[in-house]
Amino acid sequence: MPDQQNAKEVPRRQFVALSGALGAATVLTGAAATVGAPAAAASGVDAGPAPDSCPTTPPPGGTSSCPPTSLQGICGRPTDNDPLWHDVQYCTSGIVPPPPQTKPDCLKMTPNYVVLHGKPETTHNYLLLPSCRVTGIECPFLVTSGPPNYWHEAWENARGGGDVPVQYPNIGLGINSQSARRYNQLHIHMAGVRASTQRRLQELESQGRMATSPAQWANPANQAAVTGSAGDRVYRVLRLPNLRDNLFNLLYTNVVRPNSLNMADQTMIVVPKTTAAGFAGAFYVLNSDTSIHDGTSTCDYLLVYS
Repeated sequence: MPDQQNAKEVPRRQFVALSGALGAATVLTGAAATVGAPAAAASGVDAGPAPDSCPTTPPPGGTSSCPPTSLQGICGRPTDNDPLWHDVQYCTSGIVPPPPQTKPDCLKMTPNYVVLHGKPETTHNYLLLPSCRVTGIECPFLVTSGPPNYWHEAWENARGGGDVPVQYPNIGLGINSQSARRYNQLHIHMAGVRASTQRRLQELESQGRMATSPAQWANPANQAAVTGSAGDRVYRVLRLPNLRDNLFNLLYTNVVRPNSLNMADQTMIVVPKTTAAGFAGAFYVLNSDTSIHDGTSTCDYLLVYS
């Protein structure tokens, strides 16, 4: 589902102030409540919102950490009219989307996220979305310790043997900037990447042209061109041994904040390193925005959806 422009940018100073205030916040969880569920989901007891906590009802099976109500102006309100948010509400609470939108296929549901088909529907185009209302990468809550590790969960689902495996030789996960996306519910694309992208990243690694620690990520020496569907684009490239850390926080702390950039402008792509033997135990994390020469704010150039 390639994304298109459909949002205004959030001033960086507002993001900094709010994310700083949230950094020391306690993880918020809801209190128990009973709701219905669509036919595709299991029914049961789940948790409703506590004061200044999750503004929406988590799906059956447990609670989840959500942005506080004080951030609804940036991170979204439960009454927002966004198609992907309507899809999430259907999967979690059985709320039927308004016409002409149709009911989605709820491929997987957990207390923290749902997995849906992307557009076009293929065996290598899926979306992972928070069960909470979170507009996108610009939400300051994402850089705190509160949210689930959505990137790790996307990989666990998309990998071979996962619950919603991406059936493509090479897997890519990606998120678009605020200005480059079409829909305003946070969604991580679970898709394919070209073999040439995988080869290029391994070539850069062998040449020592990528960061091996987050602190090096913003160094211009770790910027490199990678060819995609719109020619060469320049990305900041980081190699990580796992996805245990919050990638949103790594990006904000090591790239965005020290360079006075805007989090809303950023795109991120995660490409698991693979060889003929399979997954090679490392991840290439690419970031870009239009502040760098030949940079981009979309992941759509590298991911393969159709």
